[in-house]
Amino acid sequence: MSDQRQWHRLFGMSLIDFFTGLPVTVEVEKDLSLKQQFLDVVVVKKVAGPLSCQMPDGFEDLADHNLISFKSYQEALDAWAVTELLSYYVNYRKLVSQDRNDLQPEAEFRLFAVCVRFPQNLHRRWPLERVQEGVYLVRSFAPDVRVLVVHQLPQERQNALLHLFSAQAEQVRFGAQQYRPRSTETSTFLLQLFDRYRQEGTPMPYTKEEFIREAKQKMSKDPDIRQLVLEDPDTVDQVIRQAPAEKRLEGLSPEQFLAGLTPEMRAVLRQQLQATDETPGTS
Repeated sequence: MSDQRQWHRLFGMSLIDFFTGLPVTVEVEKDLSLKQQFLDVVVVKKVAGPLSCQMPDGFEDLADHNLISFKSYQEALDAWAVTELLSYYVNYRKLVSQDRNDLQPEAEFRLFAVCVRFPQNLHRRWPLERVQEGVYLVRSFAPDVRVLVVHQLPQERQNALLHLFSAQAEQVRFGAQQYRPRSTETSTFLLQLFDRYRQEGTPMPYTKEEFIREAKQKMSKDPDIRQLVLEDPDTVDQVIRQAPAEKRLEGLSPEQFLAGLTPEMRAVLRQQLQATDETPGTS
């Protein structure tokens, strides 16, 4: 697999995690022809109406079918890349329409181009219309192409997933600290992502080891991500040891609490209780 294709696959895996538990289907490297032309990601909504989570900037109003092209920090989003996305749209629309003479309405499709750096060459060819910070429209086609520039997106929690693919260390760190995984496979994907940065020699002060350490801390505090799976075989023991005492005791019955005490600990507890009972003014 080529280096660039690995980046695109990691991006697809990130969207699979983000949409976990939501009524959508995410397909990575969608094959659109017999000659294997791969669309990076397609997100298909299963129900009408908005989804029950805050979407990254630019993705707020998903259509029924959302075609996404991704360009890593090593690639340029240029006119050819947009033309290619449009060709994928033509093939895909035919593919999902039952009657090729009566295609599904254009309004049911939306095109996204996610890039890390601002596409200067594309902007010179087809001016980008700014919608909000980091989000643009190319209106030279039907349908419009929505362009998301990772480096320009605000550092806010809804954008944490996209910041993981930034070439700026500060944004990567923000993404890793703020993104809340939704599936148990996410830790594997994130570790692969950090390894990818390391292999390409990108200076990343936020290391894999830092990620593991902070993830353990999050697991001990945040019930939403307790299922996060890490590579370390002793993760559970470490998390238990790092968790505050009140969290470790939370939910235990008196019998369960006493069963977990050593004889020495029981003797100390008995002495403390006796001293409390003998203290004047206590009951």
